[in-house]
Amino acid sequence: MIEETLEADNVKKKNNRRNLGVHLTSTEIFKNYIFPEIKSKLYNFLWVDLYAGEGNLILPILDGISPENRINFFEDHIYLFDIQPEMIKKCVDNAVSYGIPLNKAKKNIIQRNNLEAFPSFLKKKKFPIYHITNPPYLYLGYIKKHKETKIHLKYFEKENKGYQDLYQIAMINDLRKNIENLIYIIPSNFIFGASVSNKFRMDFLKYYNILKMYIFETKIFEFTGTNIVIGFFTRKKYPKTEQQAFIGIKFKKNNIKMERDYILNPKYNYRGGFEFDDFVESYGAEKPLKVKYYLQREEIQKNKGAFKIEVIDSSNYISNQYLKKVLNVNEMYNKRVKSNFLYIRTVDTGSYEGRAGLSIIKNDFDVDGIYVSKNTYRTSPIHIFLKPQISKEDQLLLKDYFNFILEYFRNKSDSEFLTTYKYSDAEYTRKYLGLTQVRKIIETFPILNLENYLKNELKNLINKKEFKGIFKFLRNYSRTKSKKSQDITTWF
Repeated sequence: MIEETLEADNVKKKNNRRNLGVHLTSTEIFKNYIFPEIKSKLYNFLWVDLYAGEGNLILPILDGISPENRINFFEDHIYLFDIQPEMIKKCVDNAVSYGIPLNKAKKNIIQRNNLEAFPSFLKKKKFPIYHITNPPYLYLGYIKKHKETKIHLKYFEKENKGYQDLYQIAMINDLRKNIENLIYIIPSNFIFGASVSNKFRMDFLKYYNILKMYIFETKIFEFTGTNIVIGFFTRKKYPKTEQQAFIGIKFKKNNIKMERDYILNPKYNYRGGFEFDDFVESYGAEKPLKVKYYLQREEIQKNKGAFKIEVIDSSNYISNQYLKKVLNVNEMYNKRVKSNFLYIRTVDTGSYEGRAGLSIIKNDFDVDGIYVSKNTYRTSPIHIFLKPQISKEDQLLLKDYFNFILEYFRNKSDSEFLTTYKYSDAEYTRKYLGLTQVRKIIETFPILNLENYLKNELKNLINKKEFKGIFKFLRNYSRTKSKKSQDITTWF
């Protein structure tokens, strides 16, 4: 009976994590990364967590208050909220363990859904609000797909239309209530995501400065692989869209810690790793190659014939390998498939030999093409088709060029212009390369402007890994010529 009760309790907790986007925070996170930043101003603010869980981001403040002053401090300086009654009970119990009387704990620890509306009575308190929280995060795409989470769709209507995650709703609520000081534990896509965060960053960072950020590429929550950041924000005196600079401290695998200066540019939606975006915009070729993705069933049906092409079917993955098939196509399509022999791997496998980039289909799969018999998926290997058709030698040069450019900017920005794929035990943080990014790199390849001797010059620069030489070479064949948005020397 006890085992059945525990199992039921575990299932309930799992469902709450999934359906509410809840990931509880440990007191160690507060003590190691947050308390050192606020300990000198404890009596200056009303310390609030609107999504408090067990209270681990606020109640440990009481460790910094002498026992004889804790009750008064708690009454005047702490308010905690959560939507779940079981979390409220745990939070109250934790407050009582600090010596707070039960009746006083219950008064300042309140069950409430703060995503629906901000508790405005807090604004009438004696001290200004300092909001420290680990809010719920649940991506809109997931919410739409699951019956049990569709209740959250109401948060993304009207003035919130265009936002993509519950944590963004929490932060924009604070913005609208003019909360001046915020510390948020949120997914790293806040700073590094593209479509998931572009609109939100532009809206939010018009009103707030980032003072500092801890960036974690190691697992920090027990039940999710989401990479997170701890962001310290302060409200601007006046709304302004401008560049932001702050110090970021990144924690990587194998206990590696690195500190660097970050610059976020509104031109690129305040996204981290903007150097890549600046490059592809500034160095687009005068005559760019066009690229088409996927070898799909509809095209095969339109081009049936007597010529055989051997393919893997990326829609059928069985026993750790893709199913091989033979397709019958006409002569024209047979030539088209076999003449375009490159594919894009969009996701790092975890080994350095399997990083995202362009590769040769025949070498990796021993077939002519990569076929998609069902729906397309961006994380599967993807056959690419180029227009106009270029020679085998030029495609090999494109492969080397593409991978060189990609790896250069990965090294330059610690892969921050890419999207973190999933937490894993790989020796580096696995990343996802978007198809828009693939297209933009290919469009900087100036092959249609190059005579053979210039192709050889570019090939030599790549082989010698002469970064500066390659960018100077590209300058002559880009559509903007010398009109660069940024001095090239700042990229080295």
